[in-house]
Amino acid sequence: MNEGKGLGLQWQMLIGFLVGLVAGLIVYTTQRDAAWVEAVTTYVTQPLGQVFLRLLFMLVIPLLFSALVVGISEMGEIRSLKRVGIRTLVYTVVVSAIAVVVSLATVNLLQPGAGVDKAAAAELLAAQADRAGAIIKAGTEQPSGIESFVNIIPQNLVEVMGSNSAILSVMFFALFFGIGLLLTDTPNARTLQRGFEGLFDVTMRLILIVIRLAPIAVACFMFNLAALFGWDLLIRLSAYVGVVLLALGIQMFVVFPILLATLGRKNPLTFFRETQEASVMAFSTASSNATLPVSMAAARNRLGVSNEVVSFVLPAGATINKNGSAIYKAVTAVFIAQLYGLALGSGQVVAIVTMSTLAAFAGAGVPGSSLVTTLIVLNAIGLGPQAAAGIALVTSVDRPLDMCRSTVNTIGNLIGTVVIARSEGEALV
Repeated sequence: MNEGKGLGLQWQMLIGFLVGLVAGLIVYTTQRDAAWVEAVTTYVTQPLGQVFLRLLFMLVIPLLFSALVVGISEMGEIRSLKRVGIRTLVYTVVVSAIAVVVSLATVNLLQPGAGVDKAAAAELLAAQADRAGAIIKAGTEQPSGIESFVNIIPQNLVEVMGSNSAILSVMFFALFFGIGLLLTDTPNARTLQRGFEGLFDVTMRLILIVIRLAPIAVACFMFNLAALFGWDLLIRLSAYVGVVLLALGIQMFVVFPILLATLGRKNPLTFFRETQEASVMAFSTASSNATLPVSMAAARNRLGVSNEVVSFVLPAGATINKNGSAIYKAVTAVFIAQLYGLALGSGQVVAIVTMSTLAAFAGAGVPGSSLVTTLIVLNAIGLGPQAAAGIALVTSVDRPLDMCRSTVNTIGNLIGTVVIARSEGEALV
């Protein structure tokens, strides 16, 4: 990602981040109600940011599909695929469960829901009622139970490839197709495999071109956030925001370094330096899917992980390995329970751990998806009737938290790639 001389992409994105944030805060402070601010965000900065995201999402599906097919076909035998797949799943479940336990300990210790001003809460509920209704409607439209399991198998591949919310279905077909390619040793099958390798190469080349727009897009994202909301987002629910950030920080700077030093046998400081581009991209876009190309490049070129492991673990992890999202769901569920004075029993605590871990698998890897899947956790602990009000309360501060949890998701996924590579006996840089 840093080919050639000059300022590295990570520094360009950081500069764009700071420029957009500072400019937005200045505008919010001095020109908050000016008509031109809404015009600029509506017709300039927001469209520019959306164009960048759309270009990435346009390329993510062919990248994910070709990467999985190539990664599986290059493993050489079913036993290798089974071994890597099981290790990836075990790592994901265990580390996500650790993340939820950390978040539960933090939120129960600090009790952020007990101190929320009821009048301020009522004001927020009224202001966010329409958006909450849309989120609740989206949640009720999502398949659940055995239906959600069956829906992983796509009926129409073209249809699911056109939706970023159906990544699991695309992954299932890619996995199924890759296994078929692995089992078919014919000249035509080998030619087809080279075709998928070519698709992967072309997609990565196009993504490298699109990524050059990242500093501008990052500046637009941050300007929009700061110019329209300023510091009000964080001040109105500061206790809740603080607990979420603290839990995310413990996972990021305590749990992850321990995993790196023990299972990954890699210096955490070196790792964070080598993956800083992915961190900045995840933070600014609030999307682990949009960050996937940058993560794959960092894993191969900076961390030295083999293409076989990168091509399987990272696409799979971008869909199911979401530590940050699991933390967010657990803290939000307990916060809303505290807000309504609901004392959680041991069964409900177990339900939060289980459903927060599983619900994180169901996220779409796009901005805001965790709000919808948090409903699963709320219903599991008996907060169905209060779900609309609780979701409305946290929507006003969701965007900055989405940026932070997406960063944790991305870094956790990269650490999982290092751990799996080490378990396969790879000598990393």
